Order: sequence, then structure tokens, then C-alpha cells
Amino acid sequence: MQRRASLGGAEFEPRTTYLNSASSGLLPARSAAALRAAVEESVSYGTMGRDYFAAAHASRAAFARLLDVPAERVALGSSVAVQSAFVAASLPAGAEVLAPEGDFSSLLNPFAAHPGIKLRTVPLEALADAVRPGTALVAFSAVQSLDGRIAEMAAVREAARAHGARTYLDATQAAGWLPLRAADFDFVVAGAFKWLLCPRGTTFMAFGGDLGRGEEWPAALHAGWVAGEDIGASNYGPLRPAADARRFDEPHAYLSYVGAEQSLGLLGELGVAAVHAHNTALADRYRAGLAERGLTPCPAPGSAIVSTPGIAGAEQRLTEADVRISVRGGLLRAAFHLYNSTDDVDRLLALLG
Repeated sequence: MQRRASLGGAEFEPRTTYLNSASSGLLPARSAAALRAAVEESVSYGTMGRDYFAAAHASRAAFARLLDVPAERVALGSSVAVQSAFVAASLPAGAEVLAPEGDFSSLLNPFAAHPGIKLRTVPLEALADAVRPGTALVAFSAVQSLDGRIAEMAAVREAARAHGARTYLDATQAAGWLPLRAADFDFVVAGAFKWLLCPRGTTFMAFGGDLGRGEEWPAALHAGWVAGEDIGASNYGPLRPAADARRFDEPHAYLSYVGAEQSLGLLGELGVAAVHAHNTALADRYRAGLAERGLTPCPAPGSAIVSTPGIAGAEQRLTEADVRISVRGGLLRAAFHLYNSTDDVDRLLALLG
């Protein structure tokens, strides 16, 4: 029987039932082709290619469009942990950082490890009410990696503003399927190898708020040569940082951004709204099937991630049936993305019995 179509169409032909985008996404065919060509090019032209910056600049612009922020407000990086360490270093000594309990370690650990920062954690649902005078930063994920719960972002943002705190949003589990506006937060980071379908080694940091707009940028503590205003004159000695967010760029992994340009271009063509509708419809179909089997998944409808207690033991059986899925915290975690279809949902439910 012919498989029902996914939103991604011919860009994806997985040989598995792939339901693990919360761990890493699949590469579109166009991205894989661009990577193969770049690898072949590197045989003669080196691992920075013939044009080191073209794919990176195009990726920056594509990410900016997806999150509705000017490209000059976006920096390129390699990991969420590095960007979190940068944000931590921008805070004054003794600053209080508020975060949800059990959020992803790449977001939280750089604050916990930074000397002089006081990290306070509360349950996710209590985050907005826990902001208080003296809170310098609220750091949280838009969507929880463990179970797919979506934060009350507007409430947290307004509570932070009321107390003069900055906001740091980790959009790694949200960017690409959940509509977001980076301008609504002071810092927005996204590891792009999950829902944004990019190779590992691609991470973006967007700056909202007033930073760089009448308020000085934080110090560019990890600035290398690519962060200079005049890149050609920034190879030796202290550099003059770029006037925009490029001052926070890391020297990027060239091949990763060659793939990222293509993957982000595909998402831009499809539109986040269409991906959101597709993903959540599949997730809701799966929730309904679980409920018919007497199971109670988390979270409530609206998330593309569905995590279910009591059935984590099915992971091995599903793996043997070529279903790619994950277990986190004793929960069987299914993540539905644009390359999935109702066939995938129905097959998973049938295998679960």
C-alpha cells in the first residue's frame, strides 16, 4: 500500500519510521546534496570551501526570517552550552538567574557552573509567578525537551519586564514548528540540528530587547577573527568588533552551515504555520489513540512532542521494528515533524497494541 504523503514530500524518504526529531532531525535531500558537493569541493579547495561566508550569511538570514527578527540581530554559533556561557558571563556578579526545574542541561549548567551567579529553579508552571525583585535573568526553554510541555512564554516575559529582568529563551525544541518572535525576548538561542533539520554544529543566537539599540552590547568575550567589523583586517591583534550581532559569531563549521542554508530554506518555503498545523495534528491523533488504550500522555494538545509514562519498555521492540523513538525520564517520547504522516502514527499505535 502506498504511504500517505508527508508535508516534506520528496525531500524525505526515510527507511525507518522516524519519530525522534526531539533528538535530531532528518536532513532534507537538498541539504544532503549540498553537503556532498561541498565535501567534494574541499578535496581541491580546502575545508573552508571557495566561499567560507556565503552559506553562513544565507543561513543567518533564513533563520532571522523564520523568527521574525532582522538578520543583523543574529549571531552564529556551535552549541547552546557555549551561548549560555556567554549569557552567563554578561551578568553582574551575584546575579540571580531563575529557571525551570529539570530544564535541559546545556541551558542550565553554564549558569550553575558560573561563579557568582545564583541559580534558582522552580516548577515550570510556577515560573512567571516566581520572578521577583532582584531576579536578573529568566532562562527557560520554549518547549521542554523531556516531555514537550510548552512554557507560558507571554506570562514569563511580562513578569520579567515588570521586575526589570532579562529573558533568555531556548528555542531548540520549538524553532521550526512553533511560531515564535525572537524580538519578544532579550536572548533567543536555538540548536538547529533538531526541528530546523540542520547538521550538528549549527546554533543561532538572536537578540531582542534593547541590546545594541541604545543599550550597549555585552562584551564579545569569545570573539575571534570572524567577529571583526572588517573581517579582512581582523586576523591579527585585538579586533574592532562588528557593530551588529555578528560581533558574537564563532568561526563556524563550514560544512554544517552549507547544509543549514538548504534546510532553513526548505522550512522558509513551507512556512512555520503550516509545519505547526501538520505536526500538532499528528501528535493529537497519537494522543487520541493512546487515550483509547487507557494511557495518559503528556503534555496537553498543542505540542509536537508526546511523552507517555508506563510504556518505556516498548522502546526495544519498536527499535527492532525500525521505529526510531526515544525514552527520557521513564517516558516514551514521540516527536512528529514534517516528514511524518498519519501512517507513522497508526503504525506506532499498532505496534504499541
